[in-house]
Amino acid sequence: MVTIKLFGMTKLLAGNQGSLSLALANGRRVKDLVELLDGSYPAIGELIHKKKVLVSVNQEIAHEGTEIKDGDEIALLPPFAGGSGMEPIDESQLVRVQRENFSIDRELDRVKSRSKRIGGIATFLGIARDRSKGRDVDSITFEHYEGMAEKKLREIRERGLKDFDILELLIIHRYGEITIGENIVLIIAGAEHRAEAFRACEWAISELKQITPIWKLEHTPEGEVWVEEHP
Repeated sequence: MVTIKLFGMTKLLAGNQGSLSLALANGRRVKDLVELLDGSYPAIGELIHKKKVLVSVNQEIAHEGTEIKDGDEIALLPPFAGGSGMEPIDESQLVRVQRENFSIDRELDRVKSRSKRIGGIATFLGIARDRSKGRDVDSITFEHYEGMAEKKLREIRERGLKDFDILELLIIHRYGEITIGENIVLIIAGAEHRAEAFRACEWAISELKQITPIWKLEHTPEGEVWVEEHP
């Protein structure tokens, strides 16, 4: 018997359950799990076959040959709604998924304090808007896969520091219900020169939307809508 965590639209397709328990023998593979889902939850199985829902095992994206063992953490993931002279700092302050709002000024100071070589800072701030794809929106709820979401954001920060000529990269994303006009996501890139800060900031938000297991549920006058921005 295995337990499968559900997020976003997969919960709706499973009758608003947060998890599923399926009889799967130890040592079977992801493809065997998908066959069980095809029988019990065909709508979910179809999305997996179309690669619109991914399977993760122990917080890593799995393929059909990935072995599943007793105690493994399994989840179904819909499309995701991401130097020298520095003082030591707790990385958890630079990469966070949190319910509460954040202070832009405080986070800017956090990045600026990382190095006196920083001469240019690029900032992206995402906020909740009242209209989306022709629909009025009353509020938004963000759901995340706790543990994996933070892990993916840390990977984005590490890759950004490696691939771009920047000195620091901060990423914060909120979860829970967000009212219109409230902050959602903040990315701050600090570099010696502005060009690399801009490049890293733009890359980081695009990468966050692609690989981070965070889902957006829009509350509209007509009902609730799970947003698939990256099929």
